[in-house]
Amino acid sequence: MPTTQEHIAVDKIKAAIREIPDFPKPGILFKDITPVLKDPVLLNQVVDYFYYQLKDKKIQYVAGIESRGFILGAALAYKLGAGFIPIRKKGKLPGLVEQHEYDLEYGTDTIEIHADAVEAGSRVALIDDLLATGGTAAASCKLLEKLKAELVSIQFLIELEFLHGREQLPTLVHTHAMIQF
Repeated sequence: MPTTQEHIAVDKIKAAIREIPDFPKPGILFKDITPVLKDPVLLNQVVDYFYYQLKDKKIQYVAGIESRGFILGAALAYKLGAGFIPIRKKGKLPGLVEQHEYDLEYGTDTIEIHADAVEAGSRVALIDDLLATGGTAAASCKLLEKLKAELVSIQFLIELEFLHGREQLPTLVHTHAMIQF
């Protein structure tokens, strides 16, 4: 039986997110979504939740940020009848790419997208599992901007509000997180 918007149990999804202390380094409390992904009912509800956020926005492509954004993004793209675009770490995509380098707490990182991933003016939704400091998501927005895509919405499963990552994102683009910590 298909899920309806009213049947999505956000509280159960939030309760299934496991916290792993000191991963990937000491002092970090990692939010592990694999218990949500392995539960077919919860996974279906997560994808349906994002579908209901975007179903009337005429999305042509869903861009997913490596790596958990791939899982959510590909399923969402399928449900929306849209294409899927991977945004990857430097050196992981073959062919001609656009890159964006961004600052981390200690150093820099670079992400890439295929140079021909979207046509100018294409309506794109960006998705990832977690919004923390916002650096990777902001860099992903810059990549889509370089390709002249119309970024319609930015979606996250989890937002760590105390890190204020939303402040790094474009203010005119609809940004939404299913769950806040």
